Amino acid sequence: MTIFFLTPKPTKSTPIKMPKYGKSITKRISDLVRADTYTISEICNIVNINRTTYYAWLEEYPEFAQAIKEAEDDRMQVMVKEAKKSLLKKIKGYTVEETKVVSIPGKKKDENGDPLPIIKEQTVKEVHVQPDTAAIIFTLTNGDPDNWQNKQYNEHVGKDGKDLFGNKSDEELDAAISDLQHKLE
Repeated sequence: MTIFFLTPKPTKSTPIKMPKYGKSITKRISDLVRADTYTISEICNIVNINRTTYYAWLEEYPEFAQAIKEAEDDRMQVMVKEAKKSLLKKIKGYTVEETKVVSIPGKKKDENGDPLPIIKEQTVKEVHVQPDTAAIIFTLTNGDPDNWQNKQYNEHVGKDGKDLFGNKSDEELDAAISDLQHKLE
């Protein structure tokens, strides 16, 4: 990510002034937090303050901390909304348009002397992307855990449906295990 600064490069004769705390700088910083996933360092560079100043303002000015918290919450709500849209698309499947272009070198040349391509054939087709099984399983197990669980249960019962080991003592189980081990040898 490239960040462009609209402030002049500092020199000895023209030092850059750090902005003072106020409503306008609070709004600018909270707008940056709300708009993108900038790091604190990137935001500080954009608004021309030091990271220590940013953290000092968080501690010193409760209205600044509140504005940043609200901006972070707003940004998270946008991300959750987009994630839900993407998950729904993965669950339903979707159609995309694929374009295939076949070109051949032309007689005209570009500034490097390479031939400019001429389109020989262009094919557009719609391709259906199947629903994503993992997205479906994720949604069912998290959205309706009472009916959809991603777990296996193993029950040990005999032919009659009764518990194989429930009515035996530890000594009886140890003897049965010992018998089975001797049969395997």
